[in-house]
Amino acid sequence: EKKEEKKVEEDDEEDELDAFMAGINQQATKEKADAIAKDITRRMGKEEEPKVDDKNKLGRTDIDEEDMQESFMKFLEEKKASATEEEDVYEYDEDGNIIWTWKKIIDPLPALDHSTVAYQPFHKNFYVEHDDIKNLSWMDTQRLRRKLCINTAGHGVPKPVASFAHLGFDEGLMKEIRKSEYEHPTAIQAQSIPSALSGRDVLGIAKTGSGKTAAYLWPAIVHIMDQKDLQEGDGPIALIVVPTRELALQVYQEAKRFCKAYNINVICAYGGGSKWEQSNELQGEGAEMVVCTPGRIIDLVKIEATNFTRVTYLVFDEADRMFDMGFEAQVKSISDHIRPDRQCLMFSATFKSKVERLAREALNDPVRIVQGEVGEANEDIDQHVEVLPSLDAKWNWLTARLVQFVASGKVLIFVTKKLNAEILADKLKKRDFKLVLLHGDMQQHERNEHLVKFRGKTIDLLVATDVAARGLDIPEIRTVINYDIARDIDTHVHRIGRTGRAGQKGTAYTLMTEADKEQAGHYVRNLESVNQEVPKELLDLALKAPWFKSSRKEGGGAPQPSGPGARFGLGYQPKQRPTGPGRGKEHNPLTANLNKPSGSGMGMGGGGGGG
Repeated sequence: EKKEEKKVEEDDEEDELDAFMAGINQQATKEKADAIAKDITRRMGKEEEPKVDDKNKLGRTDIDEEDMQESFMKFLEEKKASATEEEDVYEYDEDGNIIWTWKKIIDPLPALDHSTVAYQPFHKNFYVEHDDIKNLSWMDTQRLRRKLCINTAGHGVPKPVASFAHLGFDEGLMKEIRKSEYEHPTAIQAQSIPSALSGRDVLGIAKTGSGKTAAYLWPAIVHIMDQKDLQEGDGPIALIVVPTRELALQVYQEAKRFCKAYNINVICAYGGGSKWEQSNELQGEGAEMVVCTPGRIIDLVKIEATNFTRVTYLVFDEADRMFDMGFEAQVKSISDHIRPDRQCLMFSATFKSKVERLAREALNDPVRIVQGEVGEANEDIDQHVEVLPSLDAKWNWLTARLVQFVASGKVLIFVTKKLNAEILADKLKKRDFKLVLLHGDMQQHERNEHLVKFRGKTIDLLVATDVAARGLDIPEIRTVINYDIARDIDTHVHRIGRTGRAGQKGTAYTLMTEADKEQAGHYVRNLESVNQEVPKELLDLALKAPWFKSSRKEGGGAPQPSGPGARFGLGYQPKQRPTGPGRGKEHNPLTANLNKPSGSGMGMGGGGGGG
């Protein structure tokens, strides 16, 4: 009888489980049927015309109809926006699409009471002002800032420099800078490096291709060299957080180049790479500097592969992009887990409300540096917008000019959809063009292989989705072609920013048709904001959109650029990126130049600040 009773109980449990699973299956079937019905309705043209938000929307209905994934992504975006908890659920690739491998949820790090941690004191003020800079009057300083097209705010902002000699770097670092063929500091470097070397927090709003990577790497080296050697179990001293794998690898390569002379070990930790290998590197060799993406570094801290106890120099690069990708909670938790008196530098191409909020929370009395107009395109890029009668005309325009473009340098063609990118790449290959393809569905090793080929001398043409819009730094790119327009103007700015890097000249072409009339007004404003001529055909197309026509009648339209329009072309040359970082330290790149003894102990640098 007992056995029979037990069997009955087990049957009841199984019945409950079956009922639960049946409910899930029924719900899934209903949702699938609803999605199919909605898609059929949309394809039959019965859905309402989508409304266009003149500020944020740049979608095209013909593109949306080609890909069901796009409507699903929109649904997830809306769901994510309506519930803050959802920001952590989905991971986005660089062109804004869901990564379809459905990676696990990466929760932020738990709260930490810093009063319970015995942090060691450290120095962060190493800057000794050069006599040439010290003797500049207030008027001379303002004149130099106007020449560099930068505006500053904050208490006691250091004066900008005009030469690398004014920074006081030692010969080892100067040698690496010369090998990289830098001739003068870029605008963002001229102002942010003195601020960083003074131990100040920095908020930099800079256009794409501004040289900001070196602007935070060089002070990081000085900062690291003043501190004690890493002991077993120590985490990094400098933590650089970036939004994408491509940007992480790029910063890593540049960091290795400059850190090699000082035997500083650099490790790159990014999603898509082997977590096991990254964990072994961090636990085995250790690293004074870690370049990472938010989700992966949180994972590595949770499994105790590393920790933030020694982090005293924190960088958030492309902070706006991290928020666009839904990493707000992760970024904030990383900031909250690092000692409050650390030095923090934040760089962004735009200054959205979420970036501003993080800046208020993460930065302490920062030096604010704005280069040009916030969110503007690079004035070193000669922009052209071609209004064409049809899609076939776009293809004819491209094939008639592509040989000439490739002859003058590397060419990057942006296409909105991965399917369209594959089709365009196949058509170009049939025309005997040698090219590589890059889109978000590729495995990481495939992306790396294709980028290596494109960086080399044999392939001069890359067809890509917006996965390449950010973080791709190849100075030899002379032409960018937007075969499909970008979904929003910020993405457009980052697309064309792949050329005209750090003072180099570049050309960008955007191809439009009648279907793009609702978005044309944004491109009119973009061209006007950087003092470039607006083609009559583009203006006529834009005026067909009621929102833009109305704004012109009301006196709206283009923002007028403030400050001088002169660009600063400072002779930045293409860089080579050798490998081979080591570990340990040899000497401090600043204090050695100031005739102070070098070493690894604390307090070896000049100045106070810290603790």
